[in-house]
Amino acid sequence: MNIQPSLPFSGEPLYVGTFWAVFVLWNGAELILNTRRQSATADARDRGSFTVLVLILGIAFSLAFAFALLLPGAAIASAARPLFIVGICCVLAGTALRWYAVVTLGRYFTVDVVTQASQPVVDVGPYRHIRHPAYAGLLLSLIGLGLALGNWPGLLAMLLLPGSALGYRIAVEEAALLSTLGEPYARYMRRTWRLIPYLF
Repeated sequence: MNIQPSLPFSGEPLYVGTFWAVFVLWNGAELILNTRRQSATADARDRGSFTVLVLILGIAFSLAFAFALLLPGAAIASAARPLFIVGICCVLAGTALRWYAVVTLGRYFTVDVVTQASQPVVDVGPYRHIRHPAYAGLLLSLIGLGLALGNWPGLLAMLLLPGSALGYRIAVEEAALLSTLGEPYARYMRRTWRLIPYLF
């Protein structure tokens, strides 16, 4: 039987059910982070980056689902089944990486950009080689959802729009950390990568 590219809306029940189960799991994990871990002492250092990220994510998801539904001609027709599986694995791996980063950061994790002069430069676990593993995990999950939707414009929307918002968020966060932690964080920046080791 042929799998329809717009998997959330048509296709084999196993694939439809798998997509929505993984989507609900990912969304639930994000809701836990974004509602239970907000800092009560957030200040202007955030510069609206969290709001920008949330809005851009909403737009990206809206476009990705709309493209999958309305542009069947732009479906990733070849290798639909393997790409769906790869996409689901990316969502799960990205969610695991994001939570690994959050647990490693511990009490210093907040969804707002907040720094404390007493906080150390965390350079263990996923922070050993990349400075923003939580964002890397988020982007990996979003790419996975785009692959699972099986539509080229949708995949681009899930990559480019959140990628630009995360770029702004990272710039804001690194500026705040540099101003608060100074040279120790500058040294950490010089020996690590932002999101992907040896690439970026």
